[in-house]
Amino acid sequence: MSEWPSYATVRFSGLSESFDPSVDRVEMERGVPKESIINSDVIFQIQATVLFKTPEDADSFEAWYFNDIKRIGWFSIRHPRKGTLTAKIVGGNIGSLSPQAPSFYFSQRTMTLEYLR
Repeated sequence: MSEWPSYATVRFSGLSESFDPSVDRVEMERGVPKESIINSDVIFQIQATVLFKTPEDADSFEAWYFNDIKRIGWFSIRHPRKGTLTAKIVGGNIGSLSPQAPSFYFSQRTMTLEYLR
């Protein structure tokens, strides 16, 4: 399995995490709605901003994306709270590359990662 590239820094300041609880809720005519668990596993999503320090890092990330994980593959990544996770990029969408300095030194992409818990 591929690993998240070390030159692609996930910025903690822009990190947010959410999940779908996978619960079915049925409203009743009287009383409390009935709830049941749909799936035993839950998909967590991480909104992440990824920073590249050089134009070469941005190019290397694209090569990793197309050649190693082939846009939709799973990879291991270090989560700041949960340790190493197996994750993937939602829908294979890595977002737009936006420069933060001239000549794409310090550029970034915003993307959503997901993993199963």
